[in-house]
Amino acid sequence: MIPIRRLLAALLIGLAALAPRAPAEADWLAGLEQALGSSQHEQMMAAFGGAYQDQAVQDYVSSLGDFLARTSERPDLDYTFTVLDSPVVNAFALPGGYVYVTRGLMALAENEAQLAGVLAHEIGHVNARHGLNRVGAGVFGQIASAGLGILLGEEAAQIGNTVAGLALSAYSRDQEYEADLLGVQYLARAGYDPGAMAAFLDNLKAHGELEATLAGQPGGGDGFHLMATHPRTADRIREAIAQAQVTAVRDPMTAREIYLEKLHGLLYGDSPEEGFVRGRAFLHPQLGFAFRVPEGFRLLNGQTHVLAMNGEGARIVFDRARPQSDSLAAYLQREWAGEELRLEQVSDVTVDGLPAATGVARLETEQGPRRLRLAAVRMPDGFAYRFVFVAAPTQAERLNTAFLDTLASFRRLSASEAAELQPYRLALHRVRAGETVAELAARLPYPDHREARFRVLNGLDPDDAVRSGQTVKLVVK
Repeated sequence: MIPIRRLLAALLIGLAALAPRAPAEADWLAGLEQALGSSQHEQMMAAFGGAYQDQAVQDYVSSLGDFLARTSERPDLDYTFTVLDSPVVNAFALPGGYVYVTRGLMALAENEAQLAGVLAHEIGHVNARHGLNRVGAGVFGQIASAGLGILLGEEAAQIGNTVAGLALSAYSRDQEYEADLLGVQYLARAGYDPGAMAAFLDNLKAHGELEATLAGQPGGGDGFHLMATHPRTADRIREAIAQAQVTAVRDPMTAREIYLEKLHGLLYGDSPEEGFVRGRAFLHPQLGFAFRVPEGFRLLNGQTHVLAMNGEGARIVFDRARPQSDSLAAYLQREWAGEELRLEQVSDVTVDGLPAATGVARLETEQGPRRLRLAAVRMPDGFAYRFVFVAAPTQAERLNTAFLDTLASFRRLSASEAAELQPYRLALHRVRAGETVAELAARLPYPDHREARFRVLNGLDPDDAVRSGQTVKLVVK
């Protein structure tokens, strides 16, 4: 292991950004990258649900990544390719060759060439040492703002937080362009059409627009997806293809049918460990509870909490915590709200035969005043299952009954109900003569936007039709 003070010294002088150097020094730098990446590998996996538990899928992506890496400037680097068990559409890399793609991204890709384009781009970031450069800048910024003594008091933790945080932040446009230039070369050398990178970007754009529409924010989004962390445009990729001056690939591989076969049965959307969104209901089979949000609200399942929102800016945030107080009313006031929030109208209630408490408060925000209702239900496991209902004053009175109805809807799931809840998965379908997009989209297990979901899932433009014999992806229970 590299001594932490030597690691800091290297970062502070900008070692990663300098030109290639003597073999011994280059070896040391590679060791530095490996140490940084390996120190954060488990943390990054935990943040995204861990590795997807399908060895065949993991082996497929690893073999594809290794194949591409052998075409790069650093073919001997010990790469680690991991498929993460997350529905979020994203990919990123840590220094030292740790490359990650989510199962959500794999589901969106239409063929092997598109996935290869994503992996090649991330390999480009690793080989250009973009992650290591950002770590150096990040640590220097910490020292400048917090003082050298603070950093040296908690070296490992501070370095680790910098590596993990920067891996999930946006690259600069120059870094993205350089990664595209390198990725284009790797794709061409491996026999793929570099244009697959631009084609997948079109898929990502359509996916982002759909997600924003489903969230009631057309033209917006939650800010954490591949387009946010990797700011690029299809035109910039085509510019990179032209500048890379790669030899045109004869009969380039797309391997669509092979790729789609790998996706058959792939977990899609929420996993059982995170609970399921089913329309306006959230159900968690492993923790054994369910609740329903008001009409007009859309549920979004996150790693640490569940969010529901409507088109007027009202929010419901749900999570859980273990209270220290025996009284839930005391917990709301002393532990949860604390001194920063003055709770009023605090009362004990009963929800599904369970002890609960609720109270209201006012809060000034940058967007203006908000009225809050806090509520907690104590389950037999000892945790408080918590709701925060947030609305502007003009909405709060109108939504109060709906918010209380959501609290009252919280209930325990029976063993049989929990057993019946199964995740969605991808299935392949060979289009028959006469079948239409509308007919196939109607099979999807969603209450709304079925045709738009089907088109995005299958990379179809708004006017595209399906053809007889074509293989398409469906989502099934």
